[in-house]
Amino acid sequence: LKWSVSSCFITLVVLFLWRFDEIAEACTCMIVHPQQAFCNADIVIRAKVVGVEVVSGNTKYDVQQIKMFKGPDRVIHAIFTTHSSAWCGVTLEINKEYLFTVALETGRMYVTLCGYNPPWEDLSAAQKNSLTHRYQSGCDCKIIHCTSLPCPISTTDACLWMDWGTNNGQNLACIKSDGSCAWKGVGLNAEDTFQLQAFSCTTRYPLSLP
Repeated sequence: LKWSVSSCFITLVVLFLWRFDEIAEACTCMIVHPQQAFCNADIVIRAKVVGVEVVSGNTKYDVQQIKMFKGPDRVIHAIFTTHSSAWCGVTLEINKEYLFTVALETGRMYVTLCGYNPPWEDLSAAQKNSLTHRYQSGCDCKIIHCTSLPCPISTTDACLWMDWGTNNGQNLACIKSDGSCAWKGVGLNAEDTFQLQAFSCTTRYPLSLP
C-alpha cells in the first residue's frame, strides 16, 4: 500500500510538471495595431494558401502570391511557421486568402501568432486601402496601446490606441502631419465619424479626417 501511494504521488508530480512546462511554453503576444504590424514586417503580401508540408520540424505553407504591399520585387512561394502554437506557430486553411505580415529570417519568410495574418475577407475596406499607402506613410509614428484612461503621452510622434468600443483598429491610420502624428480616418460614415471624434477628445492629438 505504501508503495502504491508513493507511485501515485510520483505520477501526480510528473503530470504537474508536464502541465507546468506546457503552460510555461505557451505563446504570449502583445496586441499589435495593423499599422504597427505592417511597419515592423519585412514583407507584407496578400496570398492564397495552396499546400502544406513539414520541413525540418517547421510547417511550410505553399502560397500563391496575389499582391505585394511591402517587400522586394520578387514572388513569394512559401511561408514558414513553427510546428506548435505553444511556440507561436500559425495554423492556416488551404485554399484561403490571407494578409501576411512576414519576418525574413535566413532567407525564409516566417509568420507567428504574434504577427498580424488575418484572412483577407476579415479586413475592412479601410484597412485594404491603407495597405497601399497610408500605413507606409505612418511608419515614422509610434502607436501606444492604451488599456484604460488616462494614458498620458509626452511626445508628438505617437498616437494612443484603445481597442475597446472604437473602430480605430479597423478604420484609422496614425499619420504624421505638420510635425506631429494623429489618427486619420479612411472611408468613415457619419456615425463612425462622430464616435471617432469623441474618441479623439480623450487623446492629446485631434483626429484628422480626409
